[in-house]
Amino acid sequence: MISREPTIERLATASDLLLQPFGLDEGDLGSTLALIAEQNIDDADLYFQYTRSEGWSLEEGIVKTGSFSIDQGVGVRAVAGEKTAFAYSDDISIGSLTDAARAVRAIGGAGQSRRVRVSGRKLAASRVLYGGLDPIATLDSADKVALLEKVEKLARAKDPRVVQVMAGLASEYDVVLVARLDGTLAADVRPLVRLSVTVIAEQGGRSEVGSFGGGGRFGLAYFDDALVQHYVDEAVTAALTNLESRPAPAGEMTVVLGPGWPGVLLHEAVGHGLEGDFNRKGSSAFSGRIGQRVAAKGVTVLDDGTIPDRRGSLNVDDEGHATQRNVLIEDGILKAYMQDAMNARLMKGKPTGNGRRESYAHIPMPRMTNTYMLGGDKDPREIVASIRKGLYATNFGGGQVDITSGKFVFSASEAFWVENGRIQYPVKGATIVGSGPESLKKIKMIGSDMRLDSGVGTCGKEGQSVPVGVGQPTLRIDGLTVGGTA
Repeated sequence: MISREPTIERLATASDLLLQPFGLDEGDLGSTLALIAEQNIDDADLYFQYTRSEGWSLEEGIVKTGSFSIDQGVGVRAVAGEKTAFAYSDDISIGSLTDAARAVRAIGGAGQSRRVRVSGRKLAASRVLYGGLDPIATLDSADKVALLEKVEKLARAKDPRVVQVMAGLASEYDVVLVARLDGTLAADVRPLVRLSVTVIAEQGGRSEVGSFGGGGRFGLAYFDDALVQHYVDEAVTAALTNLESRPAPAGEMTVVLGPGWPGVLLHEAVGHGLEGDFNRKGSSAFSGRIGQRVAAKGVTVLDDGTIPDRRGSLNVDDEGHATQRNVLIEDGILKAYMQDAMNARLMKGKPTGNGRRESYAHIPMPRMTNTYMLGGDKDPREIVASIRKGLYATNFGGGQVDITSGKFVFSASEAFWVENGRIQYPVKGATIVGSGPESLKKIKMIGSDMRLDSGVGTCGKEGQSVPVGVGQPTLRIDGLTVGGTA
């Protein structure tokens, strides 16, 4: 549900942290925006941010590092046509705002000064997808250390081949305030936590690594005993599986992708190509293809920033627009792109709640939130059993994509060789090479087991990183190229 009521409460929190301590009020925001608008511009906004973050890490049986930081500042932006002027400062004061406003308004061109009537206050509509708690305060320091020590103890008890355990616990409390030229005021209070586990197992002079973790927008109580045991089990199992792995065969073959985190391939190979800026510039393989078939029948891809408590979800995006459930591809037909305010205006569309930025020191751009493919009607076991000779990839490491061509390269961190429908052995060193648009057309079977990842994703674009979610069901894709070492 979208409402303006939660905005009032969040604005009070944001004002207490970002305006009042520096002698500012909403009137100062309006006068700053009016100063920018004295030149001929299309849009402008102010983005205030307060971030408190904490991190703990365990290695070699002890908690070796603990970090705590507070960062705050304001970003000031003016947009004229396709041009953006941006200034930021960690000094939140009327002087800094005025200096930044004068700097960025120059983008509108000299000799076009005008008087501007400041728009009346408009509260942005917003969602309630997570609580406004400070996750750092949800567990005391001793209990945070004990949590990491528990990870170490459980991992070593799981199997004697585990020789090293590394664990990390991160918490963040993020408060943002957005003031737009049209008078819109928006705010959000964003908790974020993550627990990660990495183990090294050794056998016969060989060592392998396994990792797992998760998190989201809630407090640290989320990491109860059962979940911590699950994270440890997954990490240790991955390391032990890789101890048994053989070199991966190479060539063109059928590839089955497991559910959940393997959706990172969809995120990279397809998702980035559906962001508005690449399509406005004509540099995406999907440019100008709205209404056309771009994938096999049954393929429906969404970007949904409205899933409660998810790492990639937001009550409002970083331009003050409520997040949405955006259907990008429906039954194989391209339906929409993800948009921020500037690209939506230039493409004569509407923002989709995808305007995101890493911090107050960065400009917003169209970015994914939680991107996933809907499930189909096939039993996952049936999909694996359908492989005559091919790869079953259940986990992925890093990857990269060329937006213009859609070509991608991904490394599988956990995969199995399958013959005649039976898993033969785990393989190591498999890379999957293909084209995002072409791969969508080669999807032959879609499982009924759609799953989102456990809450670990971070997406990079043009030097900016933001938390995201990915997901998919088990998928069979024919004719992918696998690079191997066998």
